[in-house]
Amino acid sequence: MPESTTKFPNVLEHNRAAWNRQAAQQCEWSRPVDPLVIADARKGDWRVHLTPCALPAGWLPDDVRGVRILCLASAGGQQAPVLSAAGAHVTVLDVSDEQLAQDDMVARRDGLTLTTVRGDMRDLSRFEDASFDVVFHPISNQYVPDIGPVWRECFRVLCAGGRLLSSFFNPVVFVADRNAQDLAQGILRPRFKVPYSDLRDLTPDELAAKQSSGDALIFGHSLTEQIGGQLDAGFVLKGFVEDEQPNPRFVIDRFLPTFVATYAVKP
Repeated sequence: MPESTTKFPNVLEHNRAAWNRQAAQQCEWSRPVDPLVIADARKGDWRVHLTPCALPAGWLPDDVRGVRILCLASAGGQQAPVLSAAGAHVTVLDVSDEQLAQDDMVARRDGLTLTTVRGDMRDLSRFEDASFDVVFHPISNQYVPDIGPVWRECFRVLCAGGRLLSSFFNPVVFVADRNAQDLAQGILRPRFKVPYSDLRDLTPDELAAKQSSGDALIFGHSLTEQIGGQLDAGFVLKGFVEDEQPNPRFVIDRFLPTFVATYAVKP
């Protein structure tokens, strides 16, 4: 059946509220880095992550001083402050006020300069063409139903030779039913097709329960949308890695790397 616009008239606002709640609860992606991490970054000893493992060598310059970086849908007081402490000119765009507040807090605490902006990752119209040298976009585009605009806007705001560093889930993670009994028994029961959409694929009762609990709405994009979409936007793929979930949440995590990261360049 087609996706309904009446069940959730505003996905963006629903997911903004969901992430504001997660930030208030200090979820894994809402725990600001320690001042010692910032101190090390100021000395040139720094690292940021697209996936649980370290960023592959060469995906970012060793020296990012003066590099214009857009941390896209990447707030939470973790990546952006480290890059700022390392000398980059950092802007953070995120849908969640509370996630952005974590970056602002670290900036105040440690005397950093960075810019935080609330917005939709699909709409970067506030930024001029060729405004950035790097877009750093860790796992987050599963929170919007359409990612073509994300790639096109990234391409536009990057300068020639600019880098798009992105990560996302292997779409296989969206295929299985996640009922508690199957999870407890280690059963993989295929239920959904990719591309996946909470709005289209959940039953009305399941969707209502998700709305009631305040969980974020999820959209599982295909590799054609994820990687092909970058190529269609004009990017050239320079690097590709897979990574494993260190603390498996779902049965499929035990059998293959479920994180994917790409390094693409605007010619």
